[in-house]
Amino acid sequence: MFQSKITILLKLACSILICQSIGIVSGLLSANANNAWFNTVVKPSWNPPSYLFAPVWTVLYLLMGIALWLVWKLPINSLAKTKALYIFALQLFFNFWWTILFFTLHSPFLALIDIFLLLFTLTITIYSFAPLSRTASWLLVPYIAWVTFATILNYTIWSMN
Repeated sequence: MFQSKITILLKLACSILICQSIGIVSGLLSANANNAWFNTVVKPSWNPPSYLFAPVWTVLYLLMGIALWLVWKLPINSLAKTKALYIFALQLFFNFWWTILFFTLHSPFLALIDIFLLLFTLTITIYSFAPLSRTASWLLVPYIAWVTFATILNYTIWSMN
């Protein structure tokens, strides 16, 4: 019993660390290319201020980590659980690349393709998590709301430039 509680807590810590690391690493890889180029990009008037992104993404990565943990810790070993975890990993992969494509490669177009793939795989993730853990599925709703907004923003920036 004691061992399983440690395992469950370890899975929680790993889940949160995995998700937070995606944001940290992609942010660090893009940090040098970010401000100078982005300051020259034409943006819509409703573009959020830069200081808002870090706290929003920190909370979203935390929620993603908890959602991942809720599914990962399930005692069942099923094809549905395995598929859900792989789909989660795939959306995390697209999440990682967006920042690099947009800020490092200065390509709103490639970032737009990536964010559409992210939105698609995130939707599938939510639906694949739902039968396993409704809570995990609901924890991803703020994330998909933000990514939907980011998709519209990315499209607008691409079309304005």
